[in-house]
Amino acid sequence: MIALYIKKLDSNARIPKYQTEEAAGFDLHALEDAEIAAGERALVRTGLAVAVPRGYELQVRPRSSLALKYGVTVLNTPGTVDSDYRGELLVILINLGRETYKINGGDRIAQAIVKTVEKVDLIEARELSDTMRGDGGFGSTGV
Repeated sequence: MIALYIKKLDSNARIPKYQTEEAAGFDLHALEDAEIAAGERALVRTGLAVAVPRGYELQVRPRSSLALKYGVTVLNTPGTVDSDYRGELLVILINLGRETYKINGGDRIAQAIVKTVEKVDLIEARELSDTMRGDGGFGSTGV
């Protein structure tokens, strides 16, 4: 098991925890009250900073219950926190619902998962190998 060091930047911030023993992600909490009008987005503070180990990233993902019940989701899913970032964890939420969504400080607003990062050599090529699909894009393999 790897260690993820978490620093409170505000005394009201909540250290995340796994909700069950088998949970893949741990919940992130809003630091303060906020409202997101229908169709709008907001940058929500957590009041936390993390030290993600080298070779890993922290992925910020939606909570399924917020998406299902209220139409609120993480806009840049998954949001990536690189191992060299030490600033505050911020979550971009969007309200795809029909009513204003109210956030209370301490509410669980997203979940985070630590994943390994595989680096690749980026090599410019004049040609790429052929495949059956070729350059067929969106919907090219069927609906």
